[in-house]
Amino acid sequence: MSSAAKKNKYEIDMCNGSIMDKLISFSMPLMLSGILQLMFNAVDIVVVGRFSGSESLAAVGSTTALINVFVNLFIGISLGANVLAARFFAAQKEKEMSETVHTSITLALISGIIMAVAGFLFARLSLELMGTPDNVIGLSTLYMRIYFLGMPFFMLYNYGAAILRAIGDTKRPLAYLIIAGVINAGLNLILVIVFKLGVAGVAIATIISQFISCVLVLRCLWKSEGSYQLRFSKLTIKKVYVKQIFQVGVPAGIQSTVINFSNVLLQSSVNSFGSTAMAGYTAANNIFGFLYVAVNSVTQTCMSFTSQNYGASKPKRMDRVLADCIILSVVVTLVLGGGAYIFGNELLRIYTSDVEVIRCGMEILLYTTVTYFLCGLMDLFPGAMRGMGHSMVPMILSIVGTVGVRIIWIFWVFPQYRSLDILFISYPASWIITIVMQVICFYFVRKRVHGWLGGQTP
Repeated sequence: MSSAAKKNKYEIDMCNGSIMDKLISFSMPLMLSGILQLMFNAVDIVVVGRFSGSESLAAVGSTTALINVFVNLFIGISLGANVLAARFFAAQKEKEMSETVHTSITLALISGIIMAVAGFLFARLSLELMGTPDNVIGLSTLYMRIYFLGMPFFMLYNYGAAILRAIGDTKRPLAYLIIAGVINAGLNLILVIVFKLGVAGVAIATIISQFISCVLVLRCLWKSEGSYQLRFSKLTIKKVYVKQIFQVGVPAGIQSTVINFSNVLLQSSVNSFGSTAMAGYTAANNIFGFLYVAVNSVTQTCMSFTSQNYGASKPKRMDRVLADCIILSVVVTLVLGGGAYIFGNELLRIYTSDVEVIRCGMEILLYTTVTYFLCGLMDLFPGAMRGMGHSMVPMILSIVGTVGVRIIWIFWVFPQYRSLDILFISYPASWIITIVMQVICFYFVRKRVHGWLGGQTP
C-alpha cells in the first residue's frame, strides 16, 4: 500500500477528470526545469561577463546557437521516448514500457558519447565556418570542447526525465535540477573568481552539475517500483522500440536542429556588426531562451497528455487538451514576453553595463518578445500531432515556414536594408506563415486519428 501511495504521489492521471489544473501542475515544474537548465548557461555568461571581460562574454555567447544545433537532434529523439512510454503506460503494457525505458537509456548513453567526440573534434572548424572573430575564437573553442565532454551526462539526464514525464512526474526532475543548479552557480564563482579559469572554469562547472543531475535521475528510475524501473543489467537496444522512438523523435530533432541552424546563420549576420552587437545579441538571446522554455513546457505537456489519451483511445479528450494548452500558452507568453520587453533594460543590465550593448539588445527584444505568443501557437500543433505519432509532416512544415522564411530574409531582404531591426522582423514573419500551414496539417491528421480511434467519447 505504501509503494502505491508513493507511486500515485508523483504520477498524474492524464486520461480522466479535469484537464486544466493537471496541465498546470504538469507544465509548471517542467517550465521551471527548463529555466534552471538555461540558468546553467546564463550564470556562465553573467560570471564571465563580469569577471573575465567582454571578449570572454562574446566567446561563450557565440557558441550558444552552435551548441544547440548539435544538442537538439538528440534531445528531439528523447521526445520520441516520451511519446512511446506515455502510450504504453496509459495502455498498461508493462513489458513494453520496461523495454522502452531500457532502450531509451541505452540510446542516451550512445548518443552522448557520439556528441562528446564530435563536439571535441569539430569545435574550432564549426566556429570558423560561422565567421567567429579572431579575437574570441580561441576562447570559444576551449569553452565548446570542455562543454561537450559533459554530453553523456546531459543526455542521460534528459532521457531519464523524458521517461518520468511520460508517467506524469515533472516534480522530481525539477528537484534534481535545483540541486545541480545551486552547485553550478557556486562552482562558477569559485573557478572563475578564485582560480581565474575564465571560460574553462564555467564549462567545467557546467559538466560537474550535469553529472550530478544525471546521477540523481538514474537513481530515481533505479529505485522506482513501477514498470519504468531501471536495471543496468537490462540495458539493451530493441529495434522495434528504436524504430518507433525514431519515427517521432528524429523528425522533432531534425526540426530543432535545422531551426537552430537558421539561428546560426542569423548569428553570422549579427557577427558582421562587430563584437558590441554580438554581446547585445548574446544577452538578448539568453532572455529569449527563457521565453522558449516556457513555450516548450506547454508544448511538451500537450504532447504527453495527447499521447496518453491516444494510448487510452480518448480522441475527444485529446481535443480538449489542445484547446486548454492553447489558452495556457497564450496567457504565459503574453505575460512573460510583455514583461521581458517592459523590463528589458533592467534585465540586460544583469549581463552588461555597456550602454551600446544594451541598446542593441533592446532592438532585438522588441521584435522577439512581444510577439512570442505566435511562437507558442506555432509549436503547439506539431506537439499535438507528435502525441498522436505523426511527426514527419509537421517537421517539414516547420522547416519550410521558419527556416525557409529566415534564409530568404537573411540573403535577400537583410542585405538591402542592413540593420538589426530588419534582421529580427524575420522572427514574427516566419511564425505567422508556419502557424497557417500547421493548422491545415493538424485538421487532416486529427480527422484521420479520430477515424482510427472510432470517435469514442472520453
